[in-house]
Amino acid sequence: MKVSEAVGRRMSVRAFIDTPVPTETIRRLLIAAARAPSGGNLQPWQVAILNETRMAEFKVLMERRLAGEPHPGGEPPEYPVYPSNLFEPYRTRRLAVAEEMYGLLGIERADRAARLRWFANNFRFFGAPAAIFCFVDRRMGAAQWSDLGMFLQTFMLLAQEAGIDTCPQECWSQYPRTVADFCTMPAELLLFCGVAIGHRDPAAPVNRLQSSRADPAEWLRVV
Repeated sequence: MKVSEAVGRRMSVRAFIDTPVPTETIRRLLIAAARAPSGGNLQPWQVAILNETRMAEFKVLMERRLAGEPHPGGEPPEYPVYPSNLFEPYRTRRLAVAEEMYGLLGIERADRAARLRWFANNFRFFGAPAAIFCFVDRRMGAAQWSDLGMFLQTFMLLAQEAGIDTCPQECWSQYPRTVADFCTMPAELLLFCGVAIGHRDPAAPVNRLQSSRADPAEWLRVV
């Protein structure tokens, strides 16, 4: 598979089948992805793999969280995923993709309860059999967060080459202590995101979602 083909095929899959992905395969792809660019070669990522028995145990724990059982010490969100007052054109782009997704799911705009029920599937990894969590030292800055993005994109493209689908999930910032404790990560590490890993369900309507991209005239200039 060419890189351009992997870029075109990669999508945020929101419905997976239960076909397992070997831990060693995920490990191999992560090690290959570590060749991603990194300013000053800091390589700031710290990664935990969830699979098989441990994934099943974590999903049980998350069902308790979703049912209202809090972390014993409380857990405020790690960071805001979006600016508090999202402005244009970014607000419109976000709303448009949400409307398209809920349209495919047959969920009405006014049905807030149904939307929240669907959103909870994030915390079940949309049925994926495996996942990773990506952490970074809290002392790192914005430049190192960009390194995480390049590392994760490289991983997701390599996964496509291997016939494996993914869904990056910043929603996990809502449960940072639950995740960190389960993964036995030290307090100095910040949870950046999770990535669901598996094989897309071709019959699921939500997997027909192909998010649009802005006209290059909006963001590209030659100087």
